[in-house]
Amino acid sequence: MSKPFLHEWRALLPRGRLQWSLLVFDALIIPVLLWVSFSLRLQVAYPVPPQQWILFIAAPLISIPVFIRMGLYRAVIRYLGQKALWTIIQSVTLTTILWAVLAVIATHYSGMPRSVLPIFWSLNILAIGSVRMIIRHVYLRPTKGTGRAIIWGASSAGVQLAGALRYGRELVAVAFVDDDPHVQGQEIGGLRVFPPASLEHLIEQYGVSDLLLAIPSADQQNRARILHYLEPLPVHVRALPKVNDIITGRVNIGDLQEANVGDLLTRDEVEPVAELLLENIRDKAVLVTGAGGSIGSEICRQIAQLRPSRLIMLDHSEVALYTVHQSLPPAHKTEIIALLGSVQDGRYLHSIMVDYDIQTVYHAAAYKHVPIVEQNPIAGIKNNVFGTLAAAEAALSAQIETFVLISTDKAVRPSNTMGASKRVAELLVQAIQNDTRNQGPNRTRFETVRFGNVLDSSGSVVPLFRQQIAEGGPVTVTHVEVTRFLMSIPEAAGLVIQAGALGAGGDTFVLDMGAPIKIVNLARSMIRLSGHSVKDNDNPEGSIEIKYTGLRPGEKLHEELFITGNATATRHPKILRSEEASVNWAWLRPRLESLRTVIDERDNKKIKAILRSLIESPDDEPDYGAKVVPLRDSPSA
Repeated sequence: MSKPFLHEWRALLPRGRLQWSLLVFDALIIPVLLWVSFSLRLQVAYPVPPQQWILFIAAPLISIPVFIRMGLYRAVIRYLGQKALWTIIQSVTLTTILWAVLAVIATHYSGMPRSVLPIFWSLNILAIGSVRMIIRHVYLRPTKGTGRAIIWGASSAGVQLAGALRYGRELVAVAFVDDDPHVQGQEIGGLRVFPPASLEHLIEQYGVSDLLLAIPSADQQNRARILHYLEPLPVHVRALPKVNDIITGRVNIGDLQEANVGDLLTRDEVEPVAELLLENIRDKAVLVTGAGGSIGSEICRQIAQLRPSRLIMLDHSEVALYTVHQSLPPAHKTEIIALLGSVQDGRYLHSIMVDYDIQTVYHAAAYKHVPIVEQNPIAGIKNNVFGTLAAAEAALSAQIETFVLISTDKAVRPSNTMGASKRVAELLVQAIQNDTRNQGPNRTRFETVRFGNVLDSSGSVVPLFRQQIAEGGPVTVTHVEVTRFLMSIPEAAGLVIQAGALGAGGDTFVLDMGAPIKIVNLARSMIRLSGHSVKDNDNPEGSIEIKYTGLRPGEKLHEELFITGNATATRHPKILRSEEASVNWAWLRPRLESLRTVIDERDNKKIKAILRSLIESPDDEPDYGAKVVPLRDSPSA
């Protein structure tokens, strides 16, 4: 039987038609097997006497209903395993017993040797089981175009992944790779385990296109070490989703995740401080503004797991709000409410805080894309400055316990409207903290948490690079020397929650982002981990080119996190308290009113002048001490 014919036959037999075909096969083969059993026992082609024809007719009539009842036609052939084979043995045993009882009643064993029964039983198991195993083999035979994959990790997760691959059509596993010398050289699940040093040879020998990481228990440093090792190899690196999701059909092999570029940052993992996570959350009513954004949505997901009494999610985008609501984990006795609205509506914010007895506010709502805010400065300032002012004053009047402003490294010596608007937002929450209105035992703690870029956020380079790589390039980088601080979204959200519990009021906390990363090195790493090579002067035959587009209006080559060099440690090793000068509310308020007036007049020149006057500070001394680290030891462009 040729391979093309097998593939055509497989395509013509969807599950329902295949089950009927098996039923017909069983009905025809069982009387034949009974005749063969008699012939083998008597060592002659058995001439069936007329009085025994009823037994040959009865054999399939007894067997088929039993097979149906036992589920032999419900089982999916391609997923046939030991349990299904045991079911076949049970079914054949039961039908043989029932047929034997009928034979005794009908013939009293007249002319029928007893040894026919074990022969008939054995042939039935062999035939019924074999045909299903043959069909399973045909279904699982790799089709044309199926890719070859190597699985890194011969642990239970890797073995389950190899088993799941056998049921898919996209990839077939050819080997395991593991750096544990105790398993190297062994055969697990029909696949041999090789050391990492054999990877290059295996890729060439088997024509491997994908390498799948099945190392769910590895820490970030080990994952980073493995990813750096794999970078030069011409394979597409992907990671294993939850094995249960694959087996239960919630995801398939096509849903394997791209290699997490966050693992390339080699940041030390720090366990969260439990009391800091819970202080502003557990059994409290929490409001998150900008809940549909990248950071806001992750803050909501993490808060939902910390068992607040109530979680209010506010966003102006219905789609974003619906998406984050659907993504929340099952909440433990937590009331979750999604509200549509703008943070610029101070009365609405106040009513939310009062009506829902809000105790903690995480203010994540902001326009954050530098080029877009640069082209729409009035909208950016209204949202980032006056939206923050409305939220802060609503929190003050509602006597909220804690108000946490989420800020950005672009607020440090800003060179663009977005950064300037966020710097003014920082100043105003500090000013309101110290205002005479915020005094007494019920005073609100206003805190600011500042950090750099987060990986995979909307508008960040990572999803853009992935899309460009998938389209065959080129990958666009603004400048060969541009660097950015990078952190994963879950890590940033968790640190924001913890930082909000650290301050006494008016503090600016800065997340330890590690050293800034050269974006061109990030692009190169993503290209290589996608199984491509970088096309440049050193490698003109490469598959994907990196193009430099130039800095956009308002963009910096390098971002900073601190306005001054003065910072102190906190209870959390990844959270620092920045010592910065603040302004008082009496000084700031008339300038904000002037800013609002020129915004209403839509006078861009005056808007920029007032912004500039607001953000100028004697503390603005640039910090040039940050050391840039490459993602791996590769030559800079």
